Order: sequence, then structure tokens, then C-alpha cells
Amino acid sequence: MSRARIPFLSLAPSDDAQEVRAAIDRVIARGWFVLGPEVEAFEAEFAEAMGGGRAAGVGTGTDALALILRGLGIGAGDEVITTPVSAAYTALAIVMAGARPIFADVDPDTLLIDPRRIEEAIGPRTRAIMPVHLYGQAADMAAIERIASRHDLAIVEDCCQAHLATAGGRPVGTIGAAGAFSFYPTKNLGALGDAGAVLTRDPALAERIRRIRNGGQTERYRHQEAGINSRLDEMQAAVLRARLPRLRDWTDRRRRLAAAYRRALAGAPVTLLAERDAGHVYHLFVARSPARDLLREHLAACGIETLIHYPVPIPRQPALASQAPAACPAADAACAEVLSLPLHPGLGDDAAMEVAGAIAAFAPRAAAPQRR
Repeated sequence: MSRARIPFLSLAPSDDAQEVRAAIDRVIARGWFVLGPEVEAFEAEFAEAMGGGRAAGVGTGTDALALILRGLGIGAGDEVITTPVSAAYTALAIVMAGARPIFADVDPDTLLIDPRRIEEAIGPRTRAIMPVHLYGQAADMAAIERIASRHDLAIVEDCCQAHLATAGGRPVGTIGAAGAFSFYPTKNLGALGDAGAVLTRDPALAERIRRIRNGGQTERYRHQEAGINSRLDEMQAAVLRARLPRLRDWTDRRRRLAAAYRRALAGAPVTLLAERDAGHVYHLFVARSPARDLLREHLAACGIETLIHYPVPIPRQPALASQAPAACPAADAACAEVLSLPLHPGLGDDAAMEVAGAIAAFAPRAAAPQRR
């Protein structure tokens, strides 16, 4: 298969290549590779950049979510309300903590968890709400806070797609009890492998998570509780430190590209997700089409690579069948129609307009029926 003229994304270091190489060399020269000075420095720098509090570097964003729940004492017999539209790892983290995920359907205009559905899903075992700031746009945190306050529930923010995003002007990850971030290579701030972090304003919770991530040790070979092994390594921390100063400029570029897409796609045969908060950081730019698969084929023929995030709602994943999930019709409809377009800081203006032009030229009414 030939390479697309406009690839969805490139993960190779580009404008940051020199800083990334220097960071790697620094770690190799020092010879310290796990939980060392690079991790400590990154935790401080990341917390400051994200709006304050304390950060704890961990192995993945999934681990960050599970560790927050464990740190809050949420586990067996408890329920956590979350969204059906996200990477399945959101719900799998709840299962990892020993709790049960309960799915509240999404707002069809944004695909963010619908606060009205959250209220309906609360039961006697509900302990927390885990909103996902999907595609880089914050969930309706003001409404979620009101619900959590009425029912005495913790809020655990899944910020894995939302570095530097804000909700009503407030940085995500600082609104609930804690926020979980992923640095998987495709993220707005990506490492060169798996990596994650917890952000919280609660010093006691941060300290407990740091302990649990390292086998529950209070000191070497002294295990106070049954922790896990989920430690951010020095190499990834150094790479993230090298890239963090560029994140704001990269985010501004994403927002400019998204605005250009919105202007160019006005009247095109797709439906764009609503931007409800100016703090959207556009990890992904997603359009909907009832002829999604045919549109994707059309764009591929034009040399444009696209992806689907996410084709299967989490409650319909076989891995979650034992949780007896409730129906989420808005999520079902959305996952059959969503298509992610190329959008990243290295995407040129001309390439973005070529994508928009190819979409505008798509004629779904003249196409054959959608394959199922």
C-alpha cells in the first residue's frame, strides 16, 4: 500500500528533534533510568504548566486512572459512572481498581458525557464520576460538580486527551479530586513510549499514589500496602521535559487549524462536533457522516489518511460484557459515523484545505448503500 500524501500523523521528532536527542543523551550519560531527577523535575514542571497542584509520574494514563481510584479508596463493590465513547482503557481502569463501570450516554452534539444521563445512572453503590475530556474538549464540569456535590461523589477527570484544556477557564485535572494524563506518543504532549501522570491538589492523595505506584513502599524494601509497579522512567520524563515548553505553541497551532477546518467545512456533507468551550485543545478533529466508510474510502483515494476514534462503544466491547452495561443509543449512533481528520502541529495550511476540499467534493447521495 502506498503512503498517503497527507498522513494522519507523524510521530518522528521534528522541530523538537534537537532537544529530544539532548534529553536522551543526558539520561544515558547519567546512568539513572527509573524514578530519578528527571522524573522529579518533570513532575514539578508539568504540575505548574497544567495549573498547579502536585503530579506523580506513572507508567500509563490507564494506570493513572486506576491509581487515583485506589488512592481514594474506591474498589470492590463500588461503582464509577463514566462515558461510553472513549478509548476502552477508561473503563478498564475502573475494572483494574476492582470497581464496576456504569455508562451514562453522551450528548450527541459533542459526544461528551451528558450530565442528565449521569444523574439517572446514580445508584446506592456509586462512589465517583469519571468524565472524559474527549478529543481535547472539557466535559461540562460545572454541571458535573453540582451533581457530585448533591450526591457526595468524587470526580476523577480523564484528561488523557486534554493537555492544557480548560473548562470554563479552569484547567482540567485541577477541578475534581485528581486528573489522569497520558503521554502515549500520539497525545498532544507525547513521549517516545508509554507514560502517564496523576495531577491533584491534594498532597496526601499525591503521596499515596506515589507510594502505590512503587509497590506500596515507604522506603526501600518496606512495603506499607500492596502497591503495583507503574513508574515513569527517566528517559520518557526527560523527553517530556524537552517537549513541554513547546506545548502551548503546539496547542495554539491545533486551534488555528481547527478554526480553519470549521470555516472551510461549512456546508460540506459532514456534521462537525460542537465546540462548547474555548478551552478545547483539539487532540482530534472529528466529523460525523452517515456514509462514513464511503467518505473514508473517498479520502483515501485522494491520498488522505483518516482514522476512526472510536468504532465500538465501550459498553459493546466483549471485555465489558460481564459488567451488564445499560444501552447508550446516542453513543451507538455516533460510533457508526465518526471520522477523525488529520490535525497536528506539523500539518500545513494547504494540506488542511486540501482535506476540506476533498470532503466538500464527496457526494454521499450518489454513493452506493453503506456496507455493514
